[in-house]
Amino acid sequence: MKSRLVSCFITFCFLTLTQAIWLDTNNDTTIREDCALIADGILDYYDGYNYGGTIGEFVAPYYWWEAGGAWGSLIDYTFFFENDTYVPLIKQALLYQVGDDNNYIPLNQSTTEGNDDQGFWGIAVMGAAERNFSNPDSDEISWLGLAQAVFNTMTARWDSADCNGGLRWQIFQWNSGYDYKNSVSNGCLFHLAARLARFTGNDSYVEWAERVWNWMYGAGLLTEGNEWFVYDGVKIANNCSNITKYQWTYNQGLMLAGCAYLYNYTEEEKWLNYTKNLLHSSRVFFMNKTGSMVMYEAACQPGYTCNNDQRSFKAYFSRFLGLTSVLVPETEPTINKWLVDSANGAAGSCSGGSDGHTCGLSWTNWTVGWDGLYGLGEQMSALEVMQNLMSTKRPAPYTANDGGSSKSHPASGYGTTKANAQPLSLDGGDKAGAGIITAVIGISIIGCGVWLIL
Repeated sequence: MKSRLVSCFITFCFLTLTQAIWLDTNNDTTIREDCALIADGILDYYDGYNYGGTIGEFVAPYYWWEAGGAWGSLIDYTFFFENDTYVPLIKQALLYQVGDDNNYIPLNQSTTEGNDDQGFWGIAVMGAAERNFSNPDSDEISWLGLAQAVFNTMTARWDSADCNGGLRWQIFQWNSGYDYKNSVSNGCLFHLAARLARFTGNDSYVEWAERVWNWMYGAGLLTEGNEWFVYDGVKIANNCSNITKYQWTYNQGLMLAGCAYLYNYTEEEKWLNYTKNLLHSSRVFFMNKTGSMVMYEAACQPGYTCNNDQRSFKAYFSRFLGLTSVLVPETEPTINKWLVDSANGAAGSCSGGSDGHTCGLSWTNWTVGWDGLYGLGEQMSALEVMQNLMSTKRPAPYTANDGGSSKSHPASGYGTTKANAQPLSLDGGDKAGAGIITAVIGISIIGCGVWLIL
């Protein structure tokens, strides 16, 4: 991994041998060149091609879910700039982590994986399908089929027993957070359903999207009125009445872009209105700096409390804004303004490290330059906000009817993996048998001890 020592604390002052970020948001060539530098920096945190590394995973402390997010970023990079440099690496990573049932519950994650974790890998392969990313070599697997597998296994975990619906944060009951139903898990399902509906033309996905939307609204995770916010989640205790009212960019983006996909596909007025209202309320994530609207993570950046996960949220928000601007063209003027201002801020922050283009977290005071923070999340976020300036300059996400080549496998994902961990039901015979086995083992241990003493 490259050294991340600061090379200079003054804006635009770099070591002689480094290459700096000089962004011209009106010049596709400079956007391309800057994004190439930043994309390369993402792989500073990847060790999957080296001995001892795991294919598809990034180095600690970055969790598995964020790898799904990063590969999604690089899929868009290859599409926006028609650059195949990373295609073999991305394909290898996406296919290595599918798991035995091709549903992104691999054995190395199967005891700790959450619904949101699986969802972000599903969104990555959905993006691969929509961007006509290089297809897998085997006909038995496809990017679309993998996204359908994630959708199928997530819907199988829909929990109507508590709070009349919704997905829990965690898949398995022994993990902390199993008693929490959060917006990112449900938002991933809503978002994925909307994209599958548009790609396949199958209205059953619309029905699921509406089910998730209605549940989130009923649970108080979606608010309406003057402001349309998406709150973090609810504990299942007391019928999900205790709402955690943190707001995160990626939750807002999941719901915003999901509504945009649904409007683009169904042309129903309600999805257009939801899109416009969610976009309007997204202003909470932009700081007005002398007329420039610069993106920031409002819940943690002001207090410098963003953890490694939260430092990547702006990446997905930027991606979802770019998609929304294409799918609902009337949103493009507002979104373009936000992306241009934020990309300029991000470019100013990408002035750190020994390479001169390591990106920081804060974009709101770009004249200061790099803020001394660095990591996978910072690098991804800068890449996404800059490369999404190309959103309206390249074709819209493909569908099966307009050039999308990924094949449908609508029943994929089901296999031998237990979908949800429930308490074991033990009868008297089970307990008696367990007692006998315990007694035998105990006698054996005592016998071995006596033998050792003699």
